[in-house]
Amino acid sequence: MKILVTGANGQVGACFQRLAPLYPDWRFIFAGSGDLDITEKQAVDFFLAANPGVAWVINCAAYTAVDKAESEPEKARNINVTGAKILAEACAKRGILLVHFSSDYVYHTQQNTPFKEHDPVKPKGVYARTKLAGERAATRAYPEGTMVIRTSWVYASVGQNFVKTMLRLGKERSELRVVADQIGTPTYAPDLALAVLKIIEKVAAGTLDRVSISGVWNYSNEGVASWYDFAQAIFDLSNVDCHVVPIETQDYPTPAQRPPFSVLNKTKIKNFFGIEIPHWRESLEKCLVALNE
Repeated sequence: MKILVTGANGQVGACFQRLAPLYPDWRFIFAGSGDLDITEKQAVDFFLAANPGVAWVINCAAYTAVDKAESEPEKARNINVTGAKILAEACAKRGILLVHFSSDYVYHTQQNTPFKEHDPVKPKGVYARTKLAGERAATRAYPEGTMVIRTSWVYASVGQNFVKTMLRLGKERSELRVVADQIGTPTYAPDLALAVLKIIEKVAAGTLDRVSISGVWNYSNEGVASWYDFAQAIFDLSNVDCHVVPIETQDYPTPAQRPPFSVLNKTKIKNFFGIEIPHWRESLEKCLVALNE
């Protein structure tokens, strides 16, 4: 079975590359932005024609610079919306199943209980709006074969992320001020990638029907944290002597608004696919070990 991973050099894409050896019977095709521009229809068609027999496309290509998106709206829209739509149309034409990642940022409401997939969405900012528009464009183009996974606060031992930034700053400074009134859940990218591969494995084995994977699904690690909690845990587990001061969002203004609460309810994906999800602190420990290897 052939699986195409787009955006393969990004944080999540790199995790799929590291997990690929666990599935020696599958053939993975890893395409970075230099190999495949998902915003160009002809490029996508040509690539799939040159690689016949692809059964799944895992779209890890995304514009994720939340604040920069405010000044680059067209670039964010081109990747997050146009690219998602083009991929979905190409997959629909060939009967290829598509996994597309979206964001907890689409849930920007006053709700204070974990968000379920059918809860109201109200994205604020270019990044959030383009992620919602992208998942909708993909599902409209290919409703029976597109799986949208909304996730949150993604990090890994590769790429640029909050964990690596905190470790760097924590060693440079004796004190850091970190926002404590934005609540969500960190997601370890290898956990997310492995969950997707387990779902694919079940469909490939015939345990699940192809159409059953379609629609929107939430996935993050278990547990709840603020960015302050997350930073404190990073320093505690890595023995970095840096004092963390909790501050409010208003004390750290950014170009894009962040949701005050975006904890995801994972009941649907856990129950339907039989997935066990680790707690975020457990996965953070794994990441810190990987960073030291």
